[in-house]
Amino acid sequence: MTRSLTEADYQALQRAFKALENPSFAARLNSIVGTPIELGINLLPERWRRRLHRAAEHCVDSALGLVLQQGTRPVARRLPGDRGHRWLGMAAGAAGGFFGGPALLMELPLTTAVMLSSIADIARREGEDMTSLETRLACLEVFALGGRSDLDDAADTGYYGLRLALEVPVAEASRYLAQVGQAGLGKPPALVQLVQTLAQRFGLMLSEKTAAQLVPLVGAAGGAMINRLFIEHFQTMAHGHFTLRRLERTYSPAVVQAHYARLKRRQKSLPTLPAD
Repeated sequence: MTRSLTEADYQALQRAFKALENPSFAARLNSIVGTPIELGINLLPERWRRRLHRAAEHCVDSALGLVLQQGTRPVARRLPGDRGHRWLGMAAGAAGGFFGGPALLMELPLTTAVMLSSIADIARREGEDMTSLETRLACLEVFALGGRSDLDDAADTGYYGLRLALEVPVAEASRYLAQVGQAGLGKPPALVQLVQTLAQRFGLMLSEKTAAQLVPLVGAAGGAMINRLFIEHFQTMAHGHFTLRRLERTYSPAVVQAHYARLKRRQKSLPTLPAD
């Protein structure tokens, strides 16, 4: 029998489910730029696609270094919070939108660092131990939760499906780092596989963000708003991810997954409204 959650925890589970099963970054971008983002991505030159792929790997690789360093640094007592991180991201986005072109790629590492700081802050607030390697790698998992890949099984991937897909590369990386420590980082296959797996999914979000910022006349204000949505989107994913991890620590992963699966079955059984 599935153990019951408290009313507050069940509501938290419902909020996490809604966020993680219904990513809406592209739809919110469409409302800003006024054109379908999918069209903008298809119009990106091949050289931009290659550069974005390399940028995604570079951002994830840098983020891996940052989360590993977090375990050796004292925890800041006063962090900017969700709103403060969004303002920092908006400043970076404004610069990229103002200068445009190659400046957009130069802005990505800064935006990623701000986003990672916010994810780690959310993890702390949900009771995670940031000295734990497993927790710090869980922060990186959020990079893969922001959207869905064309390679996914659209019928039943979902949040726990993605976590399952990440389980092997994360476990291999964790095992390697536990054995050799941070001093032996280099480019072993375990870390290369983790970076490539995360970058494949994170790159989809970078493509959407960059396609929106390349729309003519977006400018600094538009770049700031796009970055706000970008960071806000991953903050939402982080809140959902670490809420579920907190509930799993309280009730056990099996109990939380059972409740989550029930919400998913209920969602699938709802009738689809006719299009207007």
